[in-house]
Amino acid sequence: MIGAEGCTMNDDFFTRRLIDLADQADRTCRYTFTDFLTEAETAQFQAIRSQLPHCGTALWGGHPDADRVMLRFGDPEQLGYEEPFPLTALYIAPVQEKFADSLTHRDILGAVMHLGIVRSAVGDILIDGKCAYLFVKEDLAEYLCRELTRIRHTTVTCTVAEQLPAAAEQKTEEITVQAASERIDAVAAKVYHLSRSECLELLRLEHIAVGGAPVTKSSYTLRAGDKVSVRGHGKFRYLGQSGTTRKGNLLLRCEKFV
Repeated sequence: MIGAEGCTMNDDFFTRRLIDLADQADRTCRYTFTDFLTEAETAQFQAIRSQLPHCGTALWGGHPDADRVMLRFGDPEQLGYEEPFPLTALYIAPVQEKFADSLTHRDILGAVMHLGIVRSAVGDILIDGKCAYLFVKEDLAEYLCRELTRIRHTTVTCTVAEQLPAAAEQKTEEITVQAASERIDAVAAKVYHLSRSECLELLRLEHIAVGGAPVTKSSYTLRAGDKVSVRGHGKFRYLGQSGTTRKGNLLLRCEKFV
């Protein structure tokens, strides 16, 4: 399956792997799936989509705004049946909430990987107070429900979540900022109250990404629908222009993930 975090695998190898999976689905008339892809890998898939055998594709990570998603090859109309993605949502809760730590994404991921689980087998982690929802490959669910009993200093239970409640879905806040242009440095600076020099440094360090792909040029112009991540600050989706101010600045709508 697709391997490591980020674009650590060779781009050519990644492309060949996707071609193999697409060809396998087309040849055997059965669905094939990747592991969870990073945002960068998903962007790479979109870039090479035209090179792949035409057999139908779909992306899903367990909830609508998932960052990490599985890629399925196979067209339900051609195959004559539907097959769900082989992923499961797990619900993690403290045994004694009163004495539980406030666990972070890093805490939970660290505990899971400590059990020998590779990163590509783990999808998104949604924090819900002192509880969390963890998306994993379906065949790991039973093992994690049995073995994931402690995260940091907190004893936890891990069970299969029958459904994802609205309270645990990714929360967003829509804001409007004023900027001279739709350049990524201008918009990110306004969204996170950063100076231009701070944004330029983040770009230099490749700490700003669009759709999972690092951006290094401050002249990059955002388009409506772009999902931007700024390391150490958060993520937002650029929604587009909503007007101009009297001084000629643009009014730009953004959706912050909170």
